[in-house]
Amino acid sequence: MPNFIFAYHGGGKPESPEEGQKVMAAWMSWYETMGSAIADGGAPVGMSKTVTASGVEDNGGSNPLSGFTLVTADSIEAATELAKGCPILQDGGTVEVAEALQM
Repeated sequence: MPNFIFAYHGGGKPESPEEGQKVMAAWMSWYETMGSAIADGGAPVGMSKTVTASGVEDNGGSNPLSGFTLVTADSIEAATELAKGCPILQDGGTVEVAEALQM
């Protein structure tokens, strides 16, 4: 069964410890609904740099990555259905779904 990358973009940082606990609870609840489909829970990411042929930019590009998860699903359509439950969507973020191709 193929693996799919959920690449998270946008969203926001919690403004208080209480809000952080609420956000973490939402993510854990979503992960529980996916069960064994989670191949790697991933993590949020920090500030990124964009490397191009002409140099390095500190801004993370036009749509900076905010985190990732690796899931197992029968198809990209099935993976996309799993992604629809992601809590980042409620905070204005997006989830990009792409198959991790076997080489």
